[in-house]
Amino acid sequence: ARISEWEAKRSMGDVTIERDGPVAVLRLNRPPVNALDLQFAREVETAFLALTTAEGVGAMVLAGTDGCFSAGLDLKRVPFYSPEQQREMVATANRMLARLYGCPLPVVAAVTGHAVAAGLILVLACDYRVGSSAPCKLGLTEARVGIPFPAVAMQVLQAEVAPHVARVLTLRAENIAPQAALACGLLDELQPPARILSAAMARARDLASMPAEGYARIK
Repeated sequence: ARISEWEAKRSMGDVTIERDGPVAVLRLNRPPVNALDLQFAREVETAFLALTTAEGVGAMVLAGTDGCFSAGLDLKRVPFYSPEQQREMVATANRMLARLYGCPLPVVAAVTGHAVAAGLILVLACDYRVGSSAPCKLGLTEARVGIPFPAVAMQVLQAEVAPHVARVLTLRAENIAPQAALACGLLDELQPPARILSAAMARARDLASMPAEGYARIK
């Protein structure tokens, strides 16, 4: 594949993008827990769109930082938004998830640690999910903080998770361990922390080797 302007490491605010041949790594990098506020969600959406249309990109890896993929919405900011900002947050979250879930490229999640609430929905929107074998929390805890699911998040959940698993995850709103997440289909494989990204990259390279148009149509 031809190398485009994404060959070098680039930073888009709290999102970092790196190229390794046909695979682009989009890393969530908003310390300490990659929580989503309005600006961060906009940056992630912009990065998805840029990579989907970038020349030579055959697959994406969506990664977090060491020990944390994403803790979901920023509860220190989002609940205190004005009504207008709240509406924009919901609209942006829906667009961001729709771009990810509908991305014609293969997308692999490198789940580097905790993935909670909207963070876990991001994982579920990816085609393949490599999780950590180290202790971490995965769950849908929105009910415990009184935050309803955006429409696209609920559609992703219903499409990707067995009904009885979705019921338990959403209504009990408890976090589970990686081994339990693997057993109920939230993750596809577990790797030690040092191997998560390399395993995700290997899977992405394999998916990128498939005929792109055929993959997009089947997806």
